[in-house]
Amino acid sequence: MSDKKGTPITAVVANMDGDIFDVDGFAAVGSSGQYLAVLNESETIPIPHGGELMFLPDRVPILYNMETECFEARTEHPDIPGKQIFPVAVFNSPGYVNAFTAAYEEQQGASLLPLFSYGAAGFLNDDFRSALIHIDEEPRQDLRYMAHETIMDGIRALKHRMPENRLRAHIEKCALEYGCPAAKNFFIGRYEAPLPTSGQCNARCAGCISLQSGTPISSPQDRIDFTPTPGEIAQVALHHIGSVEKSIVSFGQGCEGDPLMAARVIEPAIRRIRAVTQNGTINMNTNASRPEVLRGLLDAGLDSIRVSINSFRHDAYHAYFRPVSYSFDNVIESIDVAGEKGKFVSINYLNCPGITDTEEELEALTTFLDHHRIQLIQWRNLNVDPKKYHEIIRKAGSTGKPVGMRRFIRSIKEGYPALRHGYFNPPKETF
Repeated sequence: MSDKKGTPITAVVANMDGDIFDVDGFAAVGSSGQYLAVLNESETIPIPHGGELMFLPDRVPILYNMETECFEARTEHPDIPGKQIFPVAVFNSPGYVNAFTAAYEEQQGASLLPLFSYGAAGFLNDDFRSALIHIDEEPRQDLRYMAHETIMDGIRALKHRMPENRLRAHIEKCALEYGCPAAKNFFIGRYEAPLPTSGQCNARCAGCISLQSGTPISSPQDRIDFTPTPGEIAQVALHHIGSVEKSIVSFGQGCEGDPLMAARVIEPAIRRIRAVTQNGTINMNTNASRPEVLRGLLDAGLDSIRVSINSFRHDAYHAYFRPVSYSFDNVIESIDVAGEKGKFVSINYLNCPGITDTEEELEALTTFLDHHRIQLIQWRNLNVDPKKYHEIIRKAGSTGKPVGMRRFIRSIKEGYPALRHGYFNPPKETF
């Protein structure tokens, strides 16, 4: 895969100190699995606000030599012999899908990369650029709208209002220690509030951000270590619903396991909320592993679910999620249960170029959409070492040549015009 149409953007690399600089005469390169593409101006955009550039240790950048018209893995700066260089990637902002990941080769014994997504980056006209698809324009997690003092005002007010509520205290920790945008939004009083509840999970996802075992990488946040009571959950939820227009409260956060494992407290909490008000959207982000448990929550008043899926191929799903006590068939059954009850169903589609955008995956997704009822795909960049992820999926089955993320998304939009596409959970007023 090599697209040289348009003006190529310049390659960027880093030195050992993390200083980033461009490399004259070499174009930036994006990776889609084992396939490479020259990044050009027409298919890249300036890195959106909130994006973070990273240099990747133990790795060699792949650059495109404009003179020889060849891809080259360079360990040293082309103009400075002996100057070691490293690849540069970008962790892009919410609402943007990576069309390519950073292009590099691993050195022998390379350490695993931390749990971020690694978008391809380059430079042109005084801007760092990335190959991105803008999928959702809502500024729900734009940090420019989250002034620290406003957050602190909300924290102080809610600490006074519900001093003994452990869930409120946990969300405060998430806002201040982990910088969680959902937690910050709760204290500001906008959009969607988190309701983390479950300390347990029945999957062992390779990219789990709250629990890692048997790997040298650490989780970026700790999993909740207590189970809130139905009263604590309802108090937090009712405050948000009563304070925010078109409010959403969501079980299933990055700082917990799967909420279906805590249904014993979630179901009575939902009933308490609905006994007070029918306002607000009660949502659950889940692996959808327990259809009968989910049925009870839907009957109690759950309005919507967002189901996390990395692939609609059975073997690829199992390879990443590593389910302990369920199968992909249970996930599909849960989706159908929610659909039968007229609930809003989103797919949290964890995508990675070179895996997601293959012909096999496109066929699997369209087959699913032909037979099952959902309303929205939320396109999320998978936060995991991309080469490790490709290795995991390749061991599970074949992966063919990618068609490209842009073409992949365009095919789904054209084939299923009623299907919505975005990044965030919508309020029921928009269902």
